[in-house]
Amino acid sequence: MDYLLRGAHIYDEIRFSKKDILIKGGAIADIAEDIIPASGVPIFHLNNCFVFPGLIDVHVHLREPGFFYKESIKSGTMAAARGGFTSVCAMPNLDPVPDGAEHLKIQTDIIERDAAVRVYPYGSITVGECQGELSDMAVLAGKVVAFSDDGVGVSSGDMMRCAMTTAKGLNKMIVAHCEDLSLIKGKAVHDGEYARLRGIAGISSESEWRQVERDIGIVREIGCGYHVCHVSTKESVELIRSAKAEGLPVSCETAPHYLTLCDEDLRDDGSFRMNPPIRSAADKRALIDGIKDGTIEIIATDHAPHSREEKSHGLIGSKNGIVGLETAFPVLYTKLVKTGIITLVKLIELMHTNPSKRFKIGSPLKVGERANLTVFDLDAEYEIDPEDFLSKGRSTPFAGWRVFGRCLLTISDGKIAYKDDTL
Repeated sequence: MDYLLRGAHIYDEIRFSKKDILIKGGAIADIAEDIIPASGVPIFHLNNCFVFPGLIDVHVHLREPGFFYKESIKSGTMAAARGGFTSVCAMPNLDPVPDGAEHLKIQTDIIERDAAVRVYPYGSITVGECQGELSDMAVLAGKVVAFSDDGVGVSSGDMMRCAMTTAKGLNKMIVAHCEDLSLIKGKAVHDGEYARLRGIAGISSESEWRQVERDIGIVREIGCGYHVCHVSTKESVELIRSAKAEGLPVSCETAPHYLTLCDEDLRDDGSFRMNPPIRSAADKRALIDGIKDGTIEIIATDHAPHSREEKSHGLIGSKNGIVGLETAFPVLYTKLVKTGIITLVKLIELMHTNPSKRFKIGSPLKVGERANLTVFDLDAEYEIDPEDFLSKGRSTPFAGWRVFGRCLLTISDGKIAYKDDTL
């Protein structure tokens, strides 16, 4: 179907300007003032709302195949569309793990049937994510966005060296969950103020940054493209900053919860348990500095749903992981843009432009491109209510927060993936 989007502030990767957008046959046919559509073309009167290119999340757990009770490709991508995302990268900690063509096809068949937005699967680095041998990377390379064993860190430096050598030959990135299990020393919470006051053994920052440091050394040796998942510590930020200054092909992401919360905000609630844990106020400041100076170029949600029962055992006893697709943009817009920490343009760079360039996915808001875009009413204020989520997951530390920025419309590959009832 064709559509006309009327009277919105449109971002063209340089600036915002008030224009109309005509979509014909799934592509952007025109961006101009006062477009006159053909008879019968539906018109969305957007009344000074903002249109962005579709947001991109490079770190999402859709849980299917294998864990349908937590999330499905259908429910997860519907949640993505409601959050303004038109492209998501699906992590491989599934059952079966996509470590070869046969296992990957189980996942891609479901994606083709059920996905509301574009889904780009990861291939695993090792067979079964068990780290005993490399996955069938050569066969997977043309079908996956990158390689990751997210959920666990690759403990062996020799295995990571082998993976990077193979990935470089295939022109693919290694996307690393950095966690040295021998250095964790605790459980559930950061080794900081909250843990000390309660006599809890906390998770050390070193368990993250030591593996980042090791991997950067291997990148220096091999030259493979390398991306660090969910950076949470100030030491990791500094290591990545130095690696970029060297000109190494290194990038990284952080998540909304690490930019807006610290361990002083923790509550004994499963909604505050994730891995890595929420760190200290000093770490949060370093992460904010990192997005401001470009060291951290991507914000991803690490959307990781679990069942109510799995998240019902408090901070210590619950499973790691929270949902984030439906809260990411409004939380970041409210806490970072409206407070003057970053600009709206910078936020769009972090959530669309930079992940698009680094992962070579998504499309810009330009005439001739497929229509992948989202519409937000930035003046809309509301309270985050997990019971209203389209995701099967309900666990979020942002429950009850007052935020600005409601997604009204998401068009993915020319089709309406989400439309708010008010539009």
